[in-house]
Amino acid sequence: MSSEQPINPRFDDDMRFNIVSEGPPRYRDRTDKPVQYFTVVDKGDGAVLGYVWAGDEDDAAAWEPRQAAGPRAFMEGLGWYDRLEEAKGRGLRPSQALAELMADPKAGKNGRVLPGSLTEAPNAGTVESLAQGD
Repeated sequence: MSSEQPINPRFDDDMRFNIVSEGPPRYRDRTDKPVQYFTVVDKGDGAVLGYVWAGDEDDAAAWEPRQAAGPRAFMEGLGWYDRLEEAKGRGLRPSQALAELMADPKAGKNGRVLPGSLTEAPNAGTVESLAQGD
């Protein structure tokens, strides 16, 4: 009697992989080049939820949730990501998308742009650090 277990024949089956599209166009989510960003606050209590940043040099833009705001900042980001993706699909440069989002009073689900908060930063990492540390 042998102690070896038989090998399952399914492990010898050929696998079939279907190539799918890459999905919708997206801005890069990192850059070491200068960016502009604005602050997003809760429509109800005014608490900072996060930051939307953009930089044309690397075709980059993203949402940075404020760590202290917890899950509601993460959930708020879904809407901002959708709007950025839609802007990229229309061929807008990141700075154009940022300007469009700032001009739309209903841009976020539960958040809104804090008036006068548009600021420059040396890179996206600076905005990320701001979101993690405040």
